[in-house]
Amino acid sequence: MRSHHVMRHLSTLGRVHLASFADDPRDLAHADALGQWCASATVLPRTKGNARAAVEALAGGRTVSETAFASPAMRAAVARLLGERRYDATYVYSGQMAQYLPADARFVMDFVDMDSAKFAAYADDARGAMRWMLRREARLLGRFERAVAGRALATLLVSEAEAALFRRTSGTKGVFAIENGIDTAFFDPAGVVPVEPAGPLIVFTGQMDYRPNVDAVRWFAGEVLPRVPGARLAIVGRSPTAAVRALESERVIVTGEVADVRGWIAAAAVVVAPLLLARGIQNKVLEAMAMARPVVASTAAAEGIDHRGTIRVAADAAGFAREVAAVLGDPAGAAALGMAARARAIDRYGWDARLAPLAGLVGLA
Repeated sequence: MRSHHVMRHLSTLGRVHLASFADDPRDLAHADALGQWCASATVLPRTKGNARAAVEALAGGRTVSETAFASPAMRAAVARLLGERRYDATYVYSGQMAQYLPADARFVMDFVDMDSAKFAAYADDARGAMRWMLRREARLLGRFERAVAGRALATLLVSEAEAALFRRTSGTKGVFAIENGIDTAFFDPAGVVPVEPAGPLIVFTGQMDYRPNVDAVRWFAGEVLPRVPGARLAIVGRSPTAAVRALESERVIVTGEVADVRGWIAAAAVVVAPLLLARGIQNKVLEAMAMARPVVASTAAAEGIDHRGTIRVAADAAGFAREVAAVLGDPAGAAALGMAARARAIDRYGWDARLAPLAGLVGLA
């Protein structure tokens, strides 16, 4: 994950004091492991649900995104950290955490994606009260993003396309693209034992309670898979929603959380990223590329990735089915495409290369 690799990179520049939430209670058991990179790590559970956050946001005139991460315990923890020592640099990961900055803070803001644009896109497909709510979120979040960026020493986004959109819509200067990378030593097909489901396997990976992923697999299972006879789809990722679970059939596998996603990627005849809405750079695509698997991605999922000659891109259901069928029908060509993708991942997307500009941006060069 981007946040993990940023933390590791910052630890090579100086002593890191981390304040973070854990969404899953099981993650709290791993807090001690952060000691290998952090001088101190404060990890607090985040238990507030979206419904409660929405009610609080409406009552308080704030965004749901901020309210979902609002925590008196985190505010106290950050105040304690700021009071204990002087810091040479402050790095804020994701807009929801900017609410904890004091008014006089000097910081670098990593929004990763432009969330206000994401919610505006959600609103376009919604109806009634949900459409009003999403438009409200997009409007207030855009205002919040502009205010935070106006205070930051530098504002970071995950791709040049995302950074250009932010510059154009906010008028903010000092906006830079720091692309995602991939750990090509970990995501290496050598030595990975594939799972062994029967028949040609199409694999999708992702957090399966995240709306863009849910929409993607529902669309693929309904509109694309019926046009690709003989193959099965494996939806691999934790927390599948009821809508995702409902897709299970003879042709659709829903795994839920798996111990190691690499075995499923290695087993894939083709990895798909049929996202209808995507912001920034898709890690799922980079992981499949590093694992030397052929990838078919939507136009949205491919945006921001240097994919020339390494993945196939489709714009609609018919085109997606055509590209997937072409990969399944040409094993030698698929293998060559996968090897080209891994070579590109190694050459272009190593984390050290992607994060090298950070030292200068945070003032530690």
